[in-house]
Amino acid sequence: MDPHKRSVTIEVMASDETVLGRGRFDTTVDGYAAMKRSVASWPDRVWAIEGCNGIGKHIAARLLADGEQVIDVPPKLSARARVFTTGQGRKTDATDAHSVALVGTRMAGLHPVVDDQQLAVLQTLVDRRRSLGEDHTRMISQLHALLLLLVPGGAKKFLSAAQAKTILAGVRPRDPASKARRRVAAELITDLERIYQRSKAADKELRELVVATGTRLLELHGIGPSGAARLLVEVGNIQRFPSKAHFGSWTGTAPIDASSGDRVRHRLSRGGNRQINRVLHTMATVQLRNPTAGRAYYDRRKAEGKTSMEAMRALKRRLSDVVYRTMLRDTHDIPGTGPGGQPGTTPDSSAADSNPDIDASEKSLPGPATDHPTTPGLT
Repeated sequence: MDPHKRSVTIEVMASDETVLGRGRFDTTVDGYAAMKRSVASWPDRVWAIEGCNGIGKHIAARLLADGEQVIDVPPKLSARARVFTTGQGRKTDATDAHSVALVGTRMAGLHPVVDDQQLAVLQTLVDRRRSLGEDHTRMISQLHALLLLLVPGGAKKFLSAAQAKTILAGVRPRDPASKARRRVAAELITDLERIYQRSKAADKELRELVVATGTRLLELHGIGPSGAARLLVEVGNIQRFPSKAHFGSWTGTAPIDASSGDRVRHRLSRGGNRQINRVLHTMATVQLRNPTAGRAYYDRRKAEGKTSMEAMRALKRRLSDVVYRTMLRDTHDIPGTGPGGQPGTTPDSSAADSNPDIDASEKSLPGPATDHPTTPGLT
């Protein structure tokens, strides 16, 4: 299926890649019913839908509610299949549906979509919490711009609604433009107070839901309710990552080889899941602001001659490993298990410990991930 908001295009393909049927249907109640009737003659069916975490999420949820089997086809895979099949990248709904069908038929290991109501609730609330944070940032920027025109020198960078209200109380504008600016600034402060209350309530609700999952993510220094919820929602089943190196590549914290000639160096990845990368960046920033093991690790890397960005990248890579081990331990719920769920980990790499100071043999090389120890000094 190639899904859109108001329509879907499907292609029915047998295991030998024989095309058995095609169709385009609206996503209305009648259109959905017509689509289900069109495939009724193939009861042993699996739906391969492109982008089940994005544009295909709404139709995948409806199919799951009806007891259908659904697998998620990443858009990158269907795009590659389209190029190899057609010889060019030209897109139509029909060719997209054919590419999705080919990927679903040929490739093993595609992830089934699961109707997890607990994660669905978490995703809705964590998306709302992120939206509140974005609104707060936007309003603070607008308030700073207005205060700069109302107060000589403006206000300090980190400004709360209460502090802004105190500053604004001392402003006595005389001209019409200044009066309008003061009125708008007062409205922004009122909106900020409302957002603060909503954010506080959202954090409390998220914390309760995250704790109910039994995860230990909240025990890690620098991960709050929003970060833990985002990890649970985006990662889903942590066991789909065979190693911490695979997880590091997915989070965008694994190093990328940027060597040239005799100069060997690695740079920060710009790929991976950017929302999870943001969670890890926040975790690293919080650890750097406090006398933590993360701060000590960062200082050691700086002392070794690393730049600030290189040291931060190395810290985020280590914190990615910590999160991976923590989520694996949550899955197995066995104290003292290693990255594969097996016993034998040491206290220095405990999943419940946010200490990133692990042995250099645990560092991952760029390239194909492996569970075997790698050469020291390449992270």
